[in-house]
Amino acid sequence: MPDPWVRWDWVRDHGDDILAATRQHVELTLIAVVLGLLISFPLGLAARKWRWSAGPILGLTGVLFTIPSLALFALLVPVTGLSRTTAEIGLVGYTLLILLRNIVAGLDGVPADVREAAQGMGFRPLAQLVRVELPLAVPAIVAGIRIATVTTIGLVTVTGLIGQGGLGAFIIEGINRDFRTPLVVGSVCSIALAVVADVTLSGAARLLAPWTRR
Repeated sequence: MPDPWVRWDWVRDHGDDILAATRQHVELTLIAVVLGLLISFPLGLAARKWRWSAGPILGLTGVLFTIPSLALFALLVPVTGLSRTTAEIGLVGYTLLILLRNIVAGLDGVPADVREAAQGMGFRPLAQLVRVELPLAVPAIVAGIRIATVTTIGLVTVTGLIGQGGLGAFIIEGINRDFRTPLVVGSVCSIALAVVADVTLSGAARLLAPWTRR
């Protein structure tokens, strides 16, 4: 008999496994994006303050972004093994360029007259950054987080090759066994996670920057 695209009896019997894989997928994504943001934010501030450093910083993160994921994991496995650390190093590296560019673009987009007004009101540099510049840069920064999150959700599936892929494990299982159901389940759930994350972050951006609403 031909293999159907989805065997619902398999989905029913593996419900707990699907939930566990989805949970792992979300965890890997959250850790990568949060760590990427913690690294890229000070780098973005440095690139904006010392303009000469912007080229090297963006160039280095750009090189990391262009390394094929399979090649990167192959380089990391001999050092960190088939572990979550290996997966996260690669995933964090791919978020840096996206987040860094949007942080720099958001801060550069703050009008000069707004900065001058803040200085005229007596704001010190740190207070000006926190109370004036960052709120105005929120739309660009959140846009970067959205792109990085959706991209990372897709990349997490590749880490299934080292046993840390969340829903990617089902995709690999489907390919190896020539069995469509786990392949479809892993793909559809990954797409659903990406859509939910994008819509959620879009709503968060509207709440954090209500002046951007039409």
